[in-house]
Amino acid sequence: MSDAAPTQHSPAASGAARRPDFETRVAWSEALCAYDFGPRHPMHPSRLDMTARLCEDLGLFSLPRVSVVEPHVASDDELAAVHTRDYIAAVRRVSEDPSSSAPERGLGTEDDPAFAGMHEASARIAGGSLEAADAVLDGRAQHAVNFAGGMHHAAADHASGFCIYNDAALAIQRLLDGGVGRVAYVDVDVHHGDGTQGVFWNDPRVLTISLHESGLTLFPGTGFPDEIGGPEAAGTAVNVALPARTGDGGWLRAFHAIVPPLVEAFRPEVIVSQHGCDSHARDPLADLRTSIDAQREVALTVSRLAARFCSDRWIATGGGGYDVIHVVPRVWTHLVGIAAGHPIHLRTPVPESWREYVREHHAERLLPGEDLPESMGEEADTWWRSWDIGFNPNDAVDRAIMATRREVFPLYGLDAWFD
Repeated sequence: MSDAAPTQHSPAASGAARRPDFETRVAWSEALCAYDFGPRHPMHPSRLDMTARLCEDLGLFSLPRVSVVEPHVASDDELAAVHTRDYIAAVRRVSEDPSSSAPERGLGTEDDPAFAGMHEASARIAGGSLEAADAVLDGRAQHAVNFAGGMHHAAADHASGFCIYNDAALAIQRLLDGGVGRVAYVDVDVHHGDGTQGVFWNDPRVLTISLHESGLTLFPGTGFPDEIGGPEAAGTAVNVALPARTGDGGWLRAFHAIVPPLVEAFRPEVIVSQHGCDSHARDPLADLRTSIDAQREVALTVSRLAARFCSDRWIATGGGGYDVIHVVPRVWTHLVGIAAGHPIHLRTPVPESWREYVREHHAERLLPGEDLPESMGEEADTWWRSWDIGFNPNDAVDRAIMATRREVFPLYGLDAWFD
């Protein structure tokens, strides 16, 4: 099956072939759960703990060519590759004294409440993605995953949208500084990847593609098709602004109509991807309607693109995702399995040991009488129409796709209608 062909994704299909011949690194430590804005905040660290436990119970962390590495706390010098020194100092001040919030820097706001240890917790997430970049650069790993990462709203000089330090941007910059000539950043979080786009707005070496719910209906209110990059990098910022309530078929059609052709045209040497799973129908903060099955398919496609164009060099991060029990652990466990070359079958039962762990350690996250997921998939209908079937001007998703293709495709010598 080509990336552009119509497909019926079957829950019986295991996905990519198993690949035991390469190394995969996973950034994980319980210390990452210190990134904690408080018990009522949507981005609760329990989602990380439950993801790691599910990976463990399904045997992914014990695979012979998977290394689980505790990330270091990134130094100020490392953070300064993307962030301003003044901003890092502000985060440190708030971290040491949470009462001294700095709302002008996005610190101590409703989205990003100040908490003791904020700097260290945020810098540790950054350290996980920096180590992933180092491992890919020196050949210790082909694939790396930091599911605690994907903090794509953080800008050079301020926090935003639950994000303090932009680990994805730091990893990309580390790759560039290490000699990589071109990096493709693929962001499928339901929110626009505005921070990462902003860091590389005028850098022709970095292609940023963001597939998200339109800024007309969702934070951060940006990410429209005419945002295509700075004067020295026109066409390297790509934004697909999807209408609210887009489901699997439209989401996958948009992804395949934009991402594979542009990655092929750009020819990156490494792919860095952000797999925020808040486009899921159960997510409480957004309005798309995707399934775990569709998100797994996108991760498989990114893996194939890295194998085809990047000598199999791929760094994957997490991101948003606020149904912390039913959605986040399964989506990111699928991501780890795909990165490890051992994709988890959609009909794989969720281990009873994991279900018991959730009941025992995260009961406060469960609603009265709430059932826990029983399998790793949802038996969703993920059929999607390939772009070569034709553009339908009466379809809102098609209009969103075409708006992006018209803005960007001609800059790569591609035809917006046919390529």
